[in-house]
Amino acid sequence: MKAKQINIIIWALRLLAAIILLQTLFFKFSAAPVSVFIFSELGIEPWGRIGTGILELIASVLILIPKTSIYGAILGLGLMCGAIYFHFSKLGIEVQNDSGKLFALALTVFALCLFLVVYERSKLLIFIKR
Repeated sequence: MKAKQINIIIWALRLLAAIILLQTLFFKFSAAPVSVFIFSELGIEPWGRIGTGILELIASVLILIPKTSIYGAILGLGLMCGAIYFHFSKLGIEVQNDSGKLFALALTVFALCLFLVVYERSKLLIFIKR
């Protein structure tokens, strides 16, 4: 595969991860009933909902900036680990009859961020060597 094709694929993966993270912000920041329900079940409403939204916004922006995309992917990976954990431990796969869509989105962002971290690990190694 040529470098240009790889670059296009990497950008598509970055965009997809960022879009998924960004589209959930409306629900978190507008106190949508499903978001309030989720964070109430976790016992961290409203500060957990708003704090998670801010962190997801930061992760999205970092993912879209080539020099910082590894850090955004690491942050996104951590956030999705938390989301997946809470789906397994307290929320269940299906939340308020969503057919598991939120869980599937969390898995998708987790996979995308994991791929970006692995692909861009050389950026992290350069930072560590300094």
